[in-house]
Order: sequence, then C-alpha cells, then structure tokens
Amino acid sequence: MTTSTALDIVSAVQSGEQSPVAVVEGALQRIRENENLGALQEVFAEEALAEAAALANAKDLATLPLAGLPILIKDTIPVAGHPMRVGSLATSAEPSAHDHEVVRRLRVAGAVILGLTTVPELCVFATTDSPAGITRNPWNPDRTPGGSSGGSGAAVAAGIVPVAHGTDGMGSIRIPSANNGLFGIKPGRGTVPADLGGDSWGGMAENGPLATTVADAALVLSVMAGNPELAAVTEPAAPLRIGVVPATTSFLVRLDPEWKKSLLATADALREAGHEVEVTRFPYPANPIPMFARWFAGVAKDAEGLDDSKLQPRTLRHVKLGRQALTKGWVKERDTDRLEADARAFFADHDILLTPMLARSAPKAEAWHHRSWLRNIWSNLQYAPFAAPWNMVGWPAASVPAGFDANTGMPTAVQIVAPPGRESLILGVAAQIERLRPWPRTAPAGNSVS
Repeated sequence: MTTSTALDIVSAVQSGEQSPVAVVEGALQRIRENENLGALQEVFAEEALAEAAALANAKDLATLPLAGLPILIKDTIPVAGHPMRVGSLATSAEPSAHDHEVVRRLRVAGAVILGLTTVPELCVFATTDSPAGITRNPWNPDRTPGGSSGGSGAAVAAGIVPVAHGTDGMGSIRIPSANNGLFGIKPGRGTVPADLGGDSWGGMAENGPLATTVADAALVLSVMAGNPELAAVTEPAAPLRIGVVPATTSFLVRLDPEWKKSLLATADALREAGHEVEVTRFPYPANPIPMFARWFAGVAKDAEGLDDSKLQPRTLRHVKLGRQALTKGWVKERDTDRLEADARAFFADHDILLTPMLARSAPKAEAWHHRSWLRNIWSNLQYAPFAAPWNMVGWPAASVPAGFDANTGMPTAVQIVAPPGRESLILGVAAQIERLRPWPRTAPAGNSVS
C-alpha cells in the first residue's frame, strides 16, 4: 500500500529524490499484491518501466506537473497499442491506434500509464463484474466497489496508485468514489475533452479523476482540463449559501439512516465553519424516463457495429431499449432544458447543493452479469439515485467521503453540486470538508482478498 500522495510523488521525482523507475516498480509490486481484487484489465509492466526510464532522463523533468506519477486508465478510452474492450467480449481485441486526448495530456505532463482498470460491460452498470471475474472492494471484498469505474476505485482505495482515471455518464466516477472512501469529481461539460463511445451518452459522460485526496484529484484534473488554475485549491474565503437536500430522487428509493446521518454531520461541520446551511428540497424530475431514455440511447450508440450475440443479456436488453429510444424520438432536449431551468432557479438562492452520494452502502460483489436487466437496474437505482440528474444537465459534481456506516463498516459520502464552471468552488468546499472531517486515505491493510 502506498502512503505517498500524488503531490508527494511528483515532488520527489521533480527534485531527484526519487527515480521514476523506482516509483513505477513500487506500483507494479502493489498491483501484484492486490491481484485478487480484480481491479486491472491489463497491466503494461514492461512498457511502463521503459517510459519511466526515458522520463528519468528528460531535461524538463523538474517542470512536468505529473512527473513520474503512476496512473491507471479506465478501459473505456483508447490507449495506443492496447485493446479497448470496455468490459465486453463483443468489442475488438485489436490494439488502439492512438491515445485518447486525456491520455495524451497525462503523458505529456509526465504521468506513466500502468494499465487499464476493469469495468462492467459497456460501462452500463453500478457494479463491476464480467466473465473475466468479479471486482471487489478493498474495504470489504464481499462488496462491490461500484461501477462503472469500479476497477479504478478499487485500485486507488487499495493504495496501488494515489489517483486513477475514470469516466462518469450516470455517476460512474462518483459512485465508486463513494463506495471506496475516495474523492472523485465529474467535471462540467466541456471542461475536459470527453469523446467517449458513440456520442458520450448524448453529452452526459465525462472524464475525471478518483483520488485519495482533494489536492491530488485537483492536480490531475488540471492536466486533463489543460487548466493549471484548477490545481490551486483554495477553501472558500466567504460564507456560502449551502442547500442540503436529504430527500431521495423518487418515492421508490429510501435513504438509509446512516447515510442521512453522514450528510447532516457534514452539513453541521460546514455550518460551524461559518456557512449559511439550509436543509431544503430540490425539484427532482417526477418522471425519470427522459433521463433513462438518454442513457439507453447512449449505450445503443456505443453498441453500434457490435455482435449482439456476444453481448451479455442484461446489456443487450439495455441496447434494445436504446434503439427504441432513438427510433421513436424519446430523447428530447426540452426535458434537459426543464431540469436545467429548475436547477438554475434553485441555485439563484444557493451557491452549492449538498446531497447524500448514495442511498445505502454498496451491494454484494457477485456475478451480476448473470442476473436479469431488471434486477440490475433495480439494484442500481435503489442504492445510487443521486448522480444522474447532473449528467443530464452537464453540471460539475463530486463525491466526498463523509464517515462510515455503523451497520456495514463501509465508507459513506456526500455529493457536492455547483453550476457550470464552478469546479474550483467544488474543490475548495471539498478541501474544507477534508480538513474539518479528515478521512482515511486508503482501506485498512489486511482487508484485501486472501
């Protein structure tokens, strides 16, 4: 388990105190020690060591913002020379011809790509498993790390690397972050290049980081976004108007009392810090179908050209619903416009929104791909209902650790949401929470699968 933050590693490499090769060797050793978590789809051991050796001789090493930082990429964007399988036997095994722009930016900044992390098929579900195996949560291997960035979340929580890449189309950075006791941020639309799958799920999906600290996530986000200012995290200088919304998005979902307790404890800490904190309501859409229709359609576009017979039954059902959504015109911009208008009305009176990140702790780590589409969807919606509205409107949102569930021993988390362009505000509030209510950076040693 690494005890070094990304900032620690970069500083040590920039100063010459530590060699990029030694850093990468340590990370590869931690990958071997945590193989049974099932967090890695592919490891680039020789390639990573060669990159680290070349980096060690770089003349500009001391100026690279991610000098020598080992990082993992979610298996949903291209990495040159390696297949992008997106968790599916239906996708091509041919190596990608080029790096995704986010991967390119990470490399240019001095990061070393160690490998690809596991995902559920086509990144549809909020648990991570496939015919290749089940990905497990380092806090409790009997539970899922979530999805779809489940491998990234498990790897960071296990201390393999201090930060990893993820993508978020319906909560897929924030859900694993919450399950694994990490900070994870979904940037607002246009902040980081998306270019995910067919059409980035109709503009809902974004690239972003999962990390053990807010500062580490901000550093990597600044590189992904090409905006160095995002790395300079500053706590709010003046009191904020914070709207705290404990209510779930639907009467069909119940909030576990332990998760509500964590939300209110975080709200109390912010109130004591001088902010104006109000428990209130948010006008979530009464009809979730338009949101689901966009999700279905996005997955259908990702599946174009794939062999249906090689898709898992649960995924194929999702794809077929997406094809219907596209054919029948179920995706309508007016639904997004209505939700955004309601959100802007709420934020006329509030600077940030604070909600639970999940409604309850993570489900069991099981072979969910053997179960029906309906059972998968019902499980996902019952435990992770809070993320999707902010994908639909494309606003920035983050998951922040908020304590522990006394009944399960698993981490809890809150969600911070802010209007477009306010990623720095989210990072600042999260850093304040981190200072006021610090969290363990990784799962305790000895929790991993034996």
